Amino acid sequence: MGALSHIRVLDLTRVLAGPWCTQMLADLGADVIKVERPGSGDDTRQWGPPFICPDGSGSEESPYFLATNRGKRSITLNLSDPRGQRVINELVPHCDVLVENFKVGALARYGLDYETLKQLNPKLVYCSITGFGQDGPYAERAGYDFMMQGMGGLMSVTGEAQDVAGANPQKVGVAIADIVTGLYCASAIQAALIYRNQTGQGQYIDMALLDCQVAILANQAMTYLAAGETPVRMGNAHPNIVPYQVFETKDSHIILAVGNDGQFRRFCELAGQPQLAEDPRFSANRDRVQNRRELVPVLSSLMKTRDTGEWLALLESEGIPCGRINRIDETLNDPQVLHRQMRVSAQHNSLGAMDLLGSPLKLSATPGEVRRAPPVLGEDTDTVLRDVLGYPEKTISALHDDGVV
Repeated sequence: MGALSHIRVLDLTRVLAGPWCTQMLADLGADVIKVERPGSGDDTRQWGPPFICPDGSGSEESPYFLATNRGKRSITLNLSDPRGQRVINELVPHCDVLVENFKVGALARYGLDYETLKQLNPKLVYCSITGFGQDGPYAERAGYDFMMQGMGGLMSVTGEAQDVAGANPQKVGVAIADIVTGLYCASAIQAALIYRNQTGQGQYIDMALLDCQVAILANQAMTYLAAGETPVRMGNAHPNIVPYQVFETKDSHIILAVGNDGQFRRFCELAGQPQLAEDPRFSANRDRVQNRRELVPVLSSLMKTRDTGEWLALLESEGIPCGRINRIDETLNDPQVLHRQMRVSAQHNSLGAMDLLGSPLKLSATPGEVRRAPPVLGEDTDTVLRDVLGYPEKTISALHDDGVV
């Protein structure tokens, strides 16, 4: 039994931010009913190649969709058809949470907005996800992760330093604005459910990708707000800690993450250069930050004298934070990752047994877990209509025949 096994979620989202939120709720045990367009489904079902096609089958599955929809049930429903809208109206009293990421005002045209649906279920927690929120000068604009990384300041501090030849702003290698929005949404929904337990009242949650991207600017934002300094791109270097970056070794690269002065002294001793820690330019982190242009070239030469494996053994023996830069295949076969069950197996209805990412939520009594593989498009339509709404087979068949489901 998951912590949210008593919760049912009606998932009207697609692509990433919304599905990431509802996937997290599913990991925690919620019954997530994902509503998709008949015939095509979530946009990400077509995002590829690559596609995975089981032997002897004409169907194919997108790794992108598989990455964001584990643990859910899938039903197909035409929301532009009044009969499809009626199905949503009938499902709402059976659900605790509704999550959607349509454009501002789009669902109101179908009578599926919060003000309408809360009349059917006053306890409903309704979460809307948009690029810019429900109000403000940009509210009507469409918003995508790449845009948010740019507009939200992240790309201005990501990528090689501006004085490096050919350097340009860079986005993060995963859609981080979408993902953190999904995580914030899951947190907000659970807070709203706690409030509902106390008061019996549902509520509306207005989440914006831009808001969430700005929220994770963290120390970079406070550098501007508190000190009036605008952060810039620094490549793999850290604006407030030195040395805290990637160094080239004899055979590859390594991350050296010295977090305090004691670690720096131990590093200098291991490297055979104890005098560096006594140098007033480098003895304290404040000084190392101010004099990084003098220190980093010295450290770069030192790091090239051993290969990565040698450095890891030495540094780890003294508790100095360091790490390899793994490819994704190396990460997913790392013994720590496997031990923590971050790579798990599940049975997919068309692909058979397959590996998926696990849940990082390691609660002692109600841990997050992968309870089922991502669904085939519409595989649960009949089950939900029959078991949740009590539709007879004749009615379900008619909805199929008319293209409503």
